[in-house]
Amino acid sequence: MLRYALPLLIALPAYAEDAHTGVAGTRSMPELSDFALFLCAAFGVWFVRRAMRAKFRKAKAEAQD
Repeated sequence: MLRYALPLLIALPAYAEDAHTGVAGTRSMPELSDFALFLCAAFGVWFVRRAMRAKFRKAKAEAQD
């Protein structure tokens, strides 16, 4: 999978907007990066909780045997 994702990750900066002009703008809504960070954090929490539940489920099954 990394074989397919790596070219995409390398090419993404080419599609980025121009450099910062130094003039602050107004924020009327969250940026796309805010949504991406939220999704990454939510996935991380889900992944860790799933791993911890599996770990404790396995430990509990071994303790009952």
